[in-house]
Amino acid sequence: MKSQPRQNLTQQLTHDLGFAIVRGVYPVNEGLPSEADLCVKYDVSRSATREAVKMLSAKGLISSRPKQGIRVLPESSWNMFDTDVLRWILSSKPSLSLLKEFTQVRVALEPQAAALAAENANAEQLAEIDNALARMADADQGLDDPLEADIAFHTSILVASNNRFFVQLTEFISTALRVSIRYTNHIKGVPGADVAKHADILDTIKSRNPERAKQAVETILEEALELIESKLD
Repeated sequence: MKSQPRQNLTQQLTHDLGFAIVRGVYPVNEGLPSEADLCVKYDVSRSATREAVKMLSAKGLISSRPKQGIRVLPESSWNMFDTDVLRWILSSKPSLSLLKEFTQVRVALEPQAAALAAENANAEQLAEIDNALARMADADQGLDDPLEADIAFHTSILVASNNRFFVQLTEFISTALRVSIRYTNHIKGVPGADVAKHADILDTIKSRNPERAKQAVETILEEALELIESKLD
């Protein structure tokens, strides 16, 4: 293990500690082992450990201060838009309430992204959405991965909005969709998304009708939200 580049060791230690914190191995408001102890436990250098601690601090999971040591912060301090943090949470405890909150974020963002795509998408971006839809149709025939195709469709619309803030959310959205889509499809008892409803979204974008594009996305997201809420009730 010591033969690996320091950056690889730092990333691995960051992942191991972050995942442990999210799973509750290290309770909130209690201390982590000292940097010296972490070096021994994980068999990494002091410099790699120090960098991992800095990365976890930047993600809001811990605080590290002189004389106070390394302490675990409450979940309210965690950066939920950090894809590592989100991935650790979804891998360890993907609660229904968290999936509901994520879907509410999608409701707030994706219809507007579709409306902007209807106004701003260029030919290449429309082709990317079209290709993702074709992949979804192929997935229905067992020729592609239904989850990956569905994610590609929604993230292609974010990119086609040509809004720099939406574009930067693609990794965040795709990370959470890997759990959210699986869950809602499981509830519906289907392997993949409704291709016809997604085709309608693409048609509204191609026809340059922002309001209809917005409504088409709202329709499928409200359905997903209702499914999740039905299980919460």
